[in-house]
Amino acid sequence: MIKTKPKSLLAIALMAGTIASAFVMPAHADAYPQKPLTIVVPFPPGGTADGFTRGLAQELGKRLGQSVIVDNRPGANGILGSAYAADRPADGYTILYGSGSTLAVNPYIYPVANFDPLKDMVPLVITHQMPNVLVVGESTPYQTVQDLIADGKANPDKLSFASAGTGNSMHLAGEQFKTAAGIEMLHIPYKGSAESLNDIMGGRVPLMFNNLPSIVGLVKSGKLRALAVTDSKRSPLLPDVPTMEEAGVPGFTNVIWVGLVMRNGTDPKIINRLSTEIRDILKDPEFSKPTEALGYEIIASTPEEMNQVWQKDSKEMGDLTQKLGIRVN
Repeated sequence: MIKTKPKSLLAIALMAGTIASAFVMPAHADAYPQKPLTIVVPFPPGGTADGFTRGLAQELGKRLGQSVIVDNRPGANGILGSAYAADRPADGYTILYGSGSTLAVNPYIYPVANFDPLKDMVPLVITHQMPNVLVVGESTPYQTVQDLIADGKANPDKLSFASAGTGNSMHLAGEQFKTAAGIEMLHIPYKGSAESLNDIMGGRVPLMFNNLPSIVGLVKSGKLRALAVTDSKRSPLLPDVPTMEEAGVPGFTNVIWVGLVMRNGTDPKIINRLSTEIRDILKDPEFSKPTEALGYEIIASTPEEMNQVWQKDSKEMGDLTQKLGIRVN
């Protein structure tokens, strides 16, 4: 019989700890989530971003068995809230609401920002997309896009356009329109969409591009006049409003994608779990039908699909902002 040397107490303790952890870790992963989650929305309460996210958060909370809190942290075109989310632990409990503007455009316009979305965050899901709509106040004489272009050419120092801030899709749509139409317009940035819309309706600024869900009710009530949508197809919510192509501006599109991201370093199992749950919610007719009736086009992408769109859009927006010379120091 071969005798073996007795193991030290330390060795036995280490072995026991290893065996125990082999059983505890999978159980811990299976138990996720163990506390409430937070979705950071880097825009003010009451807007389209806030409204969409609150509906989604409520449904996600039901599926996860935990509360999902919406935390509005507006400021600097989404930078403040985005930077806050990027500074949270990569533990799977903080989700960031983002868009092509905040995730693909901001790094080129705001170089002093202390985070890089593509490096600091990872994709979860593109939830939806929506076009912008060129709207004017009812007191303006413009009935068509061509009326607007003709006036801009006849009076090069007359026109101005509003937006919800420098670098967002509304601003870039206006800059694209200036180039495509061959006219000059002064950009007037506001702190949010609500303030800019109030000045459009009040006649203080003649026009702006704004996302479909924000303006569809105002157009239908006669408070705004829609001249064109920036999609390649007409919106079923505004079937009489032409596309920019139909309105005589060839090749002009400006569609905003919106998605959710998390801190880089988050457990891939958590990413897959949340992505699957959110996509299931988005595809559920009880959620998608009323949501699409407000002007959102549901996408429900995989993380891999979102990554492709994000990478492509980031390069294109970098080229565009450099070409237009848009930069905030």
